[in-house]
Formats: sequence, C-alpha cells, structure tokens
Amino acid sequence: MVVAIFVALVLASLVPSVPGQVTLTVGMVVGLLGLNAFPKESRKVSRFLMQACIVALGLRLNLAELFAAAADAFALTIGSIVTTLVAGLVLGRVLRAGRESTVLISSGTAICGATAIAAVGTSIAASAGAMAVSTGAIFILNAIGLYTLPHIAHVLGLDALQFGTWAGVALHDMASVADAARSYGHDPAGSPGLALDTANIVKLTRVIWILPLSLAAGKWFHRGHDEASGTPRPKAAFPWFILFFVAASGVRSLVASNAWLSGETLGAMDRWIKFLSGEGFKVALFLIGAALTWATLKAVGWRALVHATVLWILVAVGSLLVIRATVSLPG
Repeated sequence: MVVAIFVALVLASLVPSVPGQVTLTVGMVVGLLGLNAFPKESRKVSRFLMQACIVALGLRLNLAELFAAAADAFALTIGSIVTTLVAGLVLGRVLRAGRESTVLISSGTAICGATAIAAVGTSIAASAGAMAVSTGAIFILNAIGLYTLPHIAHVLGLDALQFGTWAGVALHDMASVADAARSYGHDPAGSPGLALDTANIVKLTRVIWILPLSLAAGKWFHRGHDEASGTPRPKAAFPWFILFFVAASGVRSLVASNAWLSGETLGAMDRWIKFLSGEGFKVALFLIGAALTWATLKAVGWRALVHATVLWILVAVGSLLVIRATVSLPG
C-alpha cells in the first residue's frame, strides 16, 4: 500500500500544471508521515535526476554564451563565496554552533547546499550528527527560499536576468534554483528561458568550487589520515556533471552551426528540453522532500538553525543589493 501511494505521488508530480513548490511540499509530507517506500533509492535518484537535467539544459546554450555568462558572473561568484565563508565562520564561532556544523553550514550556504555539505563533510570526516544537523537546517531554508524568493523578486520588479542571477546565488539546491527560475517571466523583454539559463550558469560556476573548498577544509581540519588507523580519508568526489554540461553546450554549438537546421527547429528543441528538464527537477524536488524525517528535524539544534538562517539572510539580502546595482538587461 505504501509503495503504491509513493509511486502514485511520484507520477502525480509529473503533471505539467503542478509547480515544483507543490511537489516539494508533498514530498515533505510524505517523508514526515513515513510514507517514503524507498528512502535510500530516493536520495540516489534525486541526485541523478538533478545532474541529468542540468546536463540536458546545457543543450540550450552554445559555448560562446556559456563562457560569456560565466565570465560575467565570475566576480560575483568569487566575492559571494569568500564573503559567505568568512561570515559563516565568524557567526558560527559567535553562536558556538560547533566547529564541524559551522564549516558544513557555511560551505552549503556558500556553494550548493547538501551537495557541498556531503563533499566537505567527507573531506573533514564530519560526524553523522553534524552532517544530519547541517543538511536539515539547509533543507528547511532551501524550501522556504523556493517559495519566497520569486514573490520578493516580483514585488521588487527584478527582470529575468537579475532574478536568474539572484536565484543562482541565494538558493542552496540546484533543483530549487532551476525550478524557481524556470517559471520566472517578469520581464517580457527577456528571451524565453533567460532566467533559467542564467540561474544554472551562476550556480554551476559556484559548484566548481566544491573540490578546492573540500581540499582546503580537509587540510584545515588536519584530517588527511584517520588518526586511529592512519589510512587516507576518502577524497571529495569531483562534480563530473559540470564537464558533461559543458560538453552538452559544445554539442549545441555544433548543432546550431548547421545551416539545415532552422531557427524554428532549434526553438522547438529548446522548448522540449526546458519542459523535460523541468519535469525532472519536479520529481527530484519531490524525492528530496520525501527524504525529510522527524529525526532530521529533531537533529536541527537551535544554534545550527540560527546560524544557517542568519547567514542565508545575509547572503540573500547582500547579493540582492549588489545584483540590483550591477546586473540588468541590455537596452
């Protein structure tokens, strides 16, 4: 019975009229009610879906557009990551949130949520408790951000380029970034999918920094080897899907260069890629929500939650002010 309900809800998340916020909420309810029939498989599938959909979105951008957008976002990326990490470490010390939780929450907020937490946590050999607390705090804030940021952006009148940039910086998780940006269409002057493409590029330029951050964190913790056995700690996994995303963009460049393909054909291809990847992200959000349990909620102590909340608000507000002052559609 539980399996049937779970599968039915997964299929229901594919209904085109159902937004990602709803699938995330339903997934959270499923997780809290203990109706997730495949908890381990859900985590693996959601991770795969996110990465596969990101790679698919690379087919909508040629290499020239990709590198130009990445170059434009480079200064914002470096500045926001460094500022977030410094602010997070200082705030964690002030709140006495614990060394491991402080590093994990700061890393997750600075780069890409649970993915960064998993990579950095492996590098510093963080305890299971610290991982659960940090992931839970980030998860709760990510769900709140998915609901609130688009509404705030509409009230403030952000154009598609501005919101895409803001979503890529201020939302933790790739699936939430894509879902929030996919449906944002405030500015009629922006090309279809402008917010989505911008958000993904901005977030991917941050994800690249998982590896150096993980290595630096491991060195800082002096945990290159297990203190008891002397065996090497496992290295942080390289985010290979970024390279596949760039390769997909290269394929788009080759396809677009063929004269026999009309602009109408490319446009239809873009619409299908956007639709299918959007559906994939919705399923991923449902599975991410279904991973939430009461045990995870209980593990999120008030210090860690306050640390993550204050840091996220600082990042969201600070990046919004910078983006409004420096980013706008040409014209």
